[in-house]
Amino acid sequence: MNGFSSYARRMWLTGRPLSVLVWLSTALAACAPVGAADAPLARAPVQVELNDAPVAVSTSDVVAASADDGSPGPLPVSAADPSWGAPDAPVTLVEFSDFQCPFCGRVEPTLAALRERYGPAQLRIVWKHEPLPFHQFARGAHEAAQAVFAAGGSRAFWQFHDRAFANQGTLDAAHFAAWAHDSGVPDAAFRAALARNPGAKVDADLALASKVGATGTPTSFINGALVSGAQPLEKFTELVDAELAAAKQLIAGGALPRAVYALRSQKNFQEPSAPADTKSAEEEAPDTTVWQVPVLADDAVRGPNDALVTIVEFSDFQCPFCKRVEETLHSLQSEYPGLTRLVWKDNPLPFHPRALPAALLGRLVYQKKGNAAFWTAHDALFASQPKLEEADFTRVAQQVGLSFAALRSKVEGAPASPTIDASSSLADDLKARGTPTFFINGVMLAGAQPLEAFKARVDTALADARALVAKGVAPARVYAELMKDAKGPVPPEQKQVSAPRAGAPTHGPANAAIVVQEFADFQCPFCKRVEPTLAELSKAYPSLKIVFRHLPLPFHQHAELAAEAAEEVLAQRGNAAFWSYHDALYEAQNDPDGLERANLIKLALPLGVDRARLEQALDSSKHKAQIDADAKAANDAGINGTPAFVINGYFVSGAQSLVAFKKAVRFAQQPRKP
Repeated sequence: MNGFSSYARRMWLTGRPLSVLVWLSTALAACAPVGAADAPLARAPVQVELNDAPVAVSTSDVVAASADDGSPGPLPVSAADPSWGAPDAPVTLVEFSDFQCPFCGRVEPTLAALRERYGPAQLRIVWKHEPLPFHQFARGAHEAAQAVFAAGGSRAFWQFHDRAFANQGTLDAAHFAAWAHDSGVPDAAFRAALARNPGAKVDADLALASKVGATGTPTSFINGALVSGAQPLEKFTELVDAELAAAKQLIAGGALPRAVYALRSQKNFQEPSAPADTKSAEEEAPDTTVWQVPVLADDAVRGPNDALVTIVEFSDFQCPFCKRVEETLHSLQSEYPGLTRLVWKDNPLPFHPRALPAALLGRLVYQKKGNAAFWTAHDALFASQPKLEEADFTRVAQQVGLSFAALRSKVEGAPASPTIDASSSLADDLKARGTPTFFINGVMLAGAQPLEAFKARVDTALADARALVAKGVAPARVYAELMKDAKGPVPPEQKQVSAPRAGAPTHGPANAAIVVQEFADFQCPFCKRVEPTLAELSKAYPSLKIVFRHLPLPFHQHAELAAEAAEEVLAQRGNAAFWSYHDALYEAQNDPDGLERANLIKLALPLGVDRARLEQALDSSKHKAQIDADAKAANDAGINGTPAFVINGYFVSGAQSLVAFKKAVRFAQQPRKP
C-alpha cells in the first residue's frame, strides 16, 4: 500500500484533521446539491458521432487511483473500471450510469459533493457503463469513454466523463474525439483504443447491471447497499456515514482495509427478487418517427428490392463503429433471409481524412463495375481500416478488376462527388448526426447497436409491412407506401445573435447578402479543422462574407490571450494581417511552444506589429472588453462551444461537413416566410 493511503487511513481512524485531504478537496469544483429525488431511468424492453462546450472539470483534479483490488463478491470492481479515490478506501460507491440520461446528469453534482466531503481516503467511486437502449447516442459515448480510459487511465476518463455530461445534447463522434484530445489522450492513441473493442467492457458492465438488478440509471451501490435514482445528497451521506462506522469496527477487529469492500458488499447486497419490470414515470419512449429516406437508382443495395424491410445505412469507411457493425448486419440479413434489403449511403465525416477518398473509390467501383463489385470493395475497404492508404486502395481496385492508377486523380485530393454530397446532405437533413446511422423502414436507429436492437426494430417493421400487404399493397411497394406520409427534412436550427461590431475581421464583400458569423477559439482543434471547409464554402459562394468573432473557452488556458493578441494585430496592421495571424495561430497548435505568450509575440512580429505596443496591449488587457462582448453575444444566443456559426440566422454547430454549411446557406437564400 502506498504511503499516502496509509497516512490518510491513520488520520481517518484517529479522527485527527488531515491537511492533505483539505488541500485535495479544495481542488474540486463546488456544485449545488440535488433538490429532490428522481427515479432512475429504466431500461425499456424496446431496442434501439461539435460543440466544444466549456465544463468545470472537477473529478480529474484529484489523482485517481486505479481500482486494482480485484474485489470479489456480488459487485466486483477491478483495474478495468475507471475509478476515483484510494483502492483501500473504506467506502466504495459503484455507479451504473448513462451519459445520455438526464437523471444521471442530475446526480453528478451530488457525487461531486460527496468527493469533496469525504475525500479520496474515505470514498472510492467506481464507474460502470449502462447505456440504455433507447438513448440512441449513449452507446457510442460509453465506448469512446472506455477507449479514453484504456489510453489515458482514470484521470483522462473523468475529464471525458465531465465533458460528456456537460454536453448531453452533442454526443457524437466528432465531439468524442475532441473531448479525448482535451483529456490528454493523443488522437492516434484514441483511435487505436477504439479499434481494440472498448464495447466488450460496456457489454460486461451491462451484463453485471442486469445481474444485480440495476435496471435503470442512475443506480448506485454504497458498499453494496442500493441507492436508486438521483437521490438527495442526504440520502447518500446517511449511507456513507453508516458504512464508515462499520468499516472502522471491521478494521479495529483486524480486517485488512482492502477487504472491507468485499465484506461489506456481501453483507449489504440484496439479490433482486425477480427480473425487474418496473419503469419510471419519466421513462423515455423510443422515437418511432418515420423519416422520408429515398432509395435512389444509383444506391448500392444488398438484398431483394421487394424485401418488406428496407435498412438505409449512412456510413463512413474510416469510422471504427461502422466497421464494427458490419458483422451484425451480416447476421441480421442471415436471420431474415429475403426479408431485408440494405441500402448504402455515404456520409464521410470531415474529421476522418481518409473517409472521403474511400467513399469516392467506392462510388467509382459502383459506376464502373456495378452493385456486386461495390459490395466486394466495401468489404475490402473496411478490412483495410484504419489505414486506407493508397496501397490499400490499389489492392481494393485489383479485387474488382480495376487499376487504381487510372482512378487516382478522382480519389486522392478530389472533392466530393455530387452523389456523395447529396447523400451527406440528406444525412444532415435527417439529423443523422454520426455514423453509422440506420433508418429501418424510415425509423432511425443510431450507432453500432447490438444484434438484438436491430432485430427488435426489424420485427416491428415486419409486422407493419405485413399489415400493409394484407391490405393489398404489393411487397415491392411497401417502402414507397411508408414514405408517402414520412417526415421530411428538418431545417437548420435558428439562432438570433447581435450584429458584429464595425471593423470586425471579415472575409468577402462588404455588402454581402449572406453573412457567416463564426465564433471560434484559437486553441480549439476543431476550429482549426473547419478552416478548409470554410475556404470551400467561400469558393462555392463567392458573394458570401465571413465575420470572425471570439469565443475563447475557459478550459483552453491560452485561448483568451491569443484572442487579445489577434485583436491587437488587427488594430495595428488591419484586416489582412489579422487573417494571416489567424492562420499562424491555428498552425501553432502543433508547435512545442503552442500559444504561449512568447510565441504569440513571435508570430506577430513578421506581420510588422510593434512589439512594445503588443506587449502593452497584452499587459493591460486592452482588447478584453471586445472579446467579452463577442462571448456575451454568443452566450445570449445559447452558443457555448466552438466552432459555431450563424448564417443569416441559421445555426451550424461544430466542424460540420461542407454539406451542412451549404444547407444553411440554401435556407438563408430563401425568402423568409412572414
